[in-house]
Amino acid sequence: QVQLVESGGGLVQAGESLRLSCAASGIILSIDFMGWYRQAPGKQRELVAGIPTRGSPSYADSVRGRFTISRDNAKNTVYLQMNSLKPEDTAVYYCNAQAVTITRRYQYDYWGQGTQVTVSS
Repeated sequence: QVQLVESGGGLVQAGESLRLSCAASGIILSIDFMGWYRQAPGKQRELVAGIPTRGSPSYADSVRGRFTISRDNAKNTVYLQMNSLKPEDTAVYYCNAQAVTITRRYQYDYWGQGTQVTVSS
């Protein structure tokens, strides 16, 4: 199994910044994709940003130019730098990893417990 531990959420004012971190642990053979999703009250979970092991990151239109995703493959950690935050960015942010482990030798979706980001106007 893979455990994903998120940190960095909180309450900020509009225009401020936050940095989320997510560290994956377990007997991991590979992590093919890591990403951040968010879910606001009454809305569906949406992909905010994702980054493959090799390749370019992708972003939702609503955050492109404000958020930056990065990844440290040696540490199995993904980061989300969020700048110029807006009230509409308020949501629970979830870390996702598509990983292969020694006990589950096929790609499987793992999720973190979620971290709350609240942006006040």
